[in-house]
Amino acid sequence: MALTTLDAKTALVVIDLQRGIVGLPTAPHPSNEIVERSAVLLDAFRRHGLPVVLVNVAAGAPGRTDQGAHTGEFPAEFVQLVPELKQQPSDHLVTKRTWGAFTNTDLAAWLHQQGVTQVVLVGIATSIGVESTARFASEHGFNVTLVTDAMTDLNADAHVNSITRIFPRLGETGTVQQVLDLLEKTRA
Repeated sequence: MALTTLDAKTALVVIDLQRGIVGLPTAPHPSNEIVERSAVLLDAFRRHGLPVVLVNVAAGAPGRTDQGAHTGEFPAEFVQLVPELKQQPSDHLVTKRTWGAFTNTDLAAWLHQQGVTQVVLVGIATSIGVESTARFASEHGFNVTLVTDAMTDLNADAHVNSITRIFPRLGETGTVQQVLDLLEKTRA
């Protein structure tokens, strides 16, 4: 489904654009492009007085996986948001310890307190933090928009799978330019 509209109270949610994640090799898009595109959206949402949520991950969820068990917190430098996001006092910071930004955080309550009915998601990694957050946003009743040219993954196949098979079931997909055009059209 193509992007059709932005609700009157739409929030931008930026997933894991932090030093440790942005420094990893990504595909199909390099991290610096995702940071640049996300920064453009951040500027637009702030200019229109819409809520901005910056999400970082400080630890992995406990438990064993085929890739090993995670223990402990990530180093402080790994968790720091990249400076290109230009974090503002009005931005809501969510620090997560699982893949998704809703699990064991105040995100759902904060969005509801702000009157938000739609979330626009960007970030890294498409199939991990972005997809998990999108799933829970949908389950919490938010309209979900996924900005496919402002996200990338650690694995190109996983990225394509999320965008082509999963995201159309969770919300609408669009590009940075489509979101910007809708912001200008609906808030002029």
